[in-house]
Amino acid sequence: MANQIICPHCKKTFQVDQAGYAEILSQVRNHEFEQELEQRSALASREKQDALSLAEAKAKNQMQAGLAKKEAELADLRSQNENLMIKLTAEKDQEISRLKAQIDSTELNKKLAISQALASLEKEKDRLTGELKIRDSEKKLLESSLKEKYQAELKTKDDIIRLKEEEIALRKEMKARLSTKMLGETLEQHCEMEFEKLRATGFQNASFGKDNDASEGSKGDYIYREFDQNGNEVISIMFEMKNEADQTATKKKNDDFLAKLDQDRTKKGCEYAVLVSLLEPDSELYNTGIIDVSHLFPKMYVIRPQFFIPIITLLRNAAQRTMGYKAELAQVRAQNIDISNFEENLEIAKQAFARNYDLGKRKFQTAIEGIDKTIRQL
Repeated sequence: MANQIICPHCKKTFQVDQAGYAEILSQVRNHEFEQELEQRSALASREKQDALSLAEAKAKNQMQAGLAKKEAELADLRSQNENLMIKLTAEKDQEISRLKAQIDSTELNKKLAISQALASLEKEKDRLTGELKIRDSEKKLLESSLKEKYQAELKTKDDIIRLKEEEIALRKEMKARLSTKMLGETLEQHCEMEFEKLRATGFQNASFGKDNDASEGSKGDYIYREFDQNGNEVISIMFEMKNEADQTATKKKNDDFLAKLDQDRTKKGCEYAVLVSLLEPDSELYNTGIIDVSHLFPKMYVIRPQFFIPIITLLRNAAQRTMGYKAELAQVRAQNIDISNFEENLEIAKQAFARNYDLGKRKFQTAIEGIDKTIRQL
């Protein structure tokens, strides 16, 4: 609902809503309230000023009366104070005399107490000095005892070290006395165990054992032979195992054993010869893998023990590729053929075998070179 308001100056009528009307009404009421408040404040200020003036006059009169009374009391107090000062001065003099006498007595007692305390301290000092000397003596005795104990322990320790050194020297001497044959047998046992691990699965038709035949003056270490189902020999390898003690004065080289290995291989009718060696442990050549020394002796290799099984596998795989030709040759020999055609057929077979053998040899050599290259890369 709108309300109409007429301006008192221009007489213009305004339409105002309920909220605007309430706001204007509030402003008018506040203005009237402030005017009334100012009027009451002014009235209260005047009343307060009048009351203050009246109270000031009353207080001034009372102050004058009180001041006269106080001056009279002050005069009386001054008189009493003078008498009191005289009395206090006499008492103070007496107290000073008494305190001086007491101080003199205290000083005497203090000197006596200091003298007694010094005497007691001297006695305590003498007692502590005596205890210190006793402790110094005990310390020296303890140091002497500990020194003797440690010297005895050090002597015992030195004896133990000396015994240990003697034991070590004895063990070194015992190890140095181990024959090359015993060290070689350790390597032989390693190779034999490696072979036995795979005998049942990979070497059913193979034999690997010690060469015990010394009828021709010498023998190798081990001979490996493998046959096919018809009893034809697939491959044969003469193995020689060489190890050496660390304390050996004269160090052997792998080349020192190649000639004997070739002789043993020839005497025992083996196709290949392999030297399994731990000699020359710092040689970069022999540590690279399978080393072909066929430029010195035909079909001969030098390996480390970890390549024992791989060399057998490589050589047998190469030999199996030429087994077909060997079987054919054996079959031709077993057949009853005409004497007239025997030499011709034999020559043809020899040429075919030689051709296939050369081809197989080249492929085998290529495979070996590839394996050596792969091993060097690894």
